[in-house]
Amino acid sequence: MTIFKPLAADDRVSTKTLLHEAIPITGTIVSGTYGDFTHERNIQNFTHGMFQSVYDYPYLSSSANHIFDITFGTSPLGLTTTSQTAKKDNVYNQMAQVLSGYDKDGNIQSFDEDGNITAGGTKIDNATFLSFSRLLSKDEIKKGSFELELGVSSSISDNTFKTRVKIVDYNAQNSYKVNSPAGEYGILYATGSAGGDNILDRDSEHKITGSDGNFYWNAGLIYYQAGVAVLTSSFFMNTINGGYLVEGGVLDFDGSGTALPGTGVSFTGSLISQEISASANFLRHRMYNLQFNNTIELNSTVYFCRTKHNEFNYSSNPTYLSGSQLRVKNESTDIPISYITSIGLYSADNQLLAVGKFSEPIRKDSNIELTFRARLDY
Repeated sequence: MTIFKPLAADDRVSTKTLLHEAIPITGTIVSGTYGDFTHERNIQNFTHGMFQSVYDYPYLSSSANHIFDITFGTSPLGLTTTSQTAKKDNVYNQMAQVLSGYDKDGNIQSFDEDGNITAGGTKIDNATFLSFSRLLSKDEIKKGSFELELGVSSSISDNTFKTRVKIVDYNAQNSYKVNSPAGEYGILYATGSAGGDNILDRDSEHKITGSDGNFYWNAGLIYYQAGVAVLTSSFFMNTINGGYLVEGGVLDFDGSGTALPGTGVSFTGSLISQEISASANFLRHRMYNLQFNNTIELNSTVYFCRTKHNEFNYSSNPTYLSGSQLRVKNESTDIPISYITSIGLYSADNQLLAVGKFSEPIRKDSNIELTFRARLDY
């Protein structure tokens, strides 16, 4: 009587399926389009002050889901900060260790605007970090799907989002990088959106021309498996200070011009003199829309369990016999019959690993050959 049957190499096949889910994070969720910032119960700040967390509901609610964190970091070559200097340095170093790694001399590598670390180039010394929860990003963010739209009008008011720019991972599915200890990553680019076509400096050397004819300016990096977006401060500064934003009618992010209402400082000024939570508010209140597709990697192995005509025609169940006679035989000349109710997959040392149950028993006798497909998803 056959009890165990080994599976040959051609009895199993493995496949990988990528499932994608659209994740829209509207400005109302991050408080960017409410216009009223006095009651932000879905925003949590911490006593350590190193990052700010955003939830889809009031964070004290049992229904709240963590969406992402916002924090800021500066390298030794970046801005000279006067508030939370050590914490901003530690944030940058920690993120750089995980995402950029170390060079051959054991030094932490700074984030590189074009991703070509070995070739030198412009470094991201002052960075904004958006770290997305695993609940949303799943196994990774889908390449080419990231889009962050920011309002860059001159003040926070009803017209905050009249002029906007987009930050996207343009063409990342064809040009992503792999030289990160955290996995694959792409380049983030800024491009014009509603009323924002002429806001970015067209003479900047940090831009490319896309196949769609639009201009794209380097704006940061996105690490797909880690679920982290890194934005360069150059994107938030005007051209006089080496940034990408032209002056006039847009928010002056360099700390020396028009201040945001009720704050006394602008964005980069906030990075220098304000706590991380205050800088997070600056950025968050200008988020018009944030969206991407996540990726779930579904690995499957299909086992083809084949039963020949002379196999599995008897049951190993003790109740199959009654007084040394087969219960399913009325006459001695009757052929033996069994009913298959489940399939077990065993290890090489016959340890049961998985069981598949049928919705109803399957008849098996010497006139029947069957092939069952047992699929394991993981």
